[in-house]
This record gives sequence, C-alpha cells and structure tokens, in this order.
Amino acid sequence: MEIKLYAGNQKSKIKNQKFDFTTYHLPLTTIYLLLTLLSSCYSFTGGSITPGMKTVSVSLFENNAPIVVPILSQAFTETLKDRIRTQSPLSFVRSEGQASFTGRITGYDIRPVSLQGNSTGIAGQTRLTITVQVKYNNALKPDENFDQSFSRFRDFTGSLSTKEQQLIKDINQQLAEDIYNRAFANW
Repeated sequence: MEIKLYAGNQKSKIKNQKFDFTTYHLPLTTIYLLLTLLSSCYSFTGGSITPGMKTVSVSLFENNAPIVVPILSQAFTETLKDRIRTQSPLSFVRSEGQASFTGRITGYDIRPVSLQGNSTGIAGQTRLTITVQVKYNNALKPDENFDQSFSRFRDFTGSLSTKEQQLIKDINQQLAEDIYNRAFANW
C-alpha cells in the first residue's frame, strides 16, 4: 500500500504503513471501563443516605422569629421538601419517616452592612439573615441524629419590600442545601 501526501511543492511517500487499531483501542477501552466502574461507585444524587432508608417526613417549620413574615414558614418547609424530593429516592410520609425533620424558624433579621459615603446614616447595603433550628432524626442510624441551628444571609441595596420574596427564596434554598448536606452527605 502506498499513500502519497502533498504539502506545497514537496512530495513525500509513506509506504506500507498500517494503522494498528489495537494500539489506540486498548487504552481507550481501558479508560472507558475505569470511568464506568468509578461512576457506578458514586451517585451524584442521594449523597450517603443510610442503606435501607425509604421514607422521610418534614414537619411544618413554625415561624418563632421576632419579625414574623407570613409566607416564610410555608416557603421554607416546601423548599426543604423540594430539595429532598429532587436529590434523593426517599418517599414522603406525613409523620414518623425513617428520616424526619422538625424545627422552627428562630431568626429573621434585617441589619445595615455598610453606610452610604455621604454620612447621612442611610444604609448603602443591608443584610437579611434567616436562622432555623433543625432537629433531624434517623430511625435507622441514631448516631446521625442532630439538633442544630442553620443561618444564611443575603445582602441587598434599596428597599426590602421590592426584593423580599426573592431574597427569602434564595436564602431558603441555601438553608435547604446546608440541611440536606448535613443530614445526607455528612458535611
């Protein structure tokens, strides 16, 4: 077999050269098999949920914060449920799940973070902080139970009234992620 290659005015010939498929095929197959094996050992959803765990219950988190926002209790509880629903294979039950979350909202705090430069005493940036107390019960592995406070914040400028719902949504998502990771990923 003769292959002619032309580059500009130069001519070169490659004679009797075979493409050895196994030289390239074997390493690629090995890499593919290793990646397949490793991906079967780790799941990107579900974290390290206790083997045999099938059910979860999430009670309504009552709002006991000094400042009560009517939507906060339901919004936080639903955000936590959504996080568990989308990231785990667990089925929801009304009460006494093999994993159960109970708790309350203990803080809803609005504080200035920085003042505007013109020394008028007006906040240039304000911080909204939400704190929840969570009790997690793992009926299958009681040593993983916890009773812990979680707190997250978002800074904003301008009026709270126009941004409050979006800020609450963002903070709730951060809190739900922290709680989920603490319960199921042991972070």
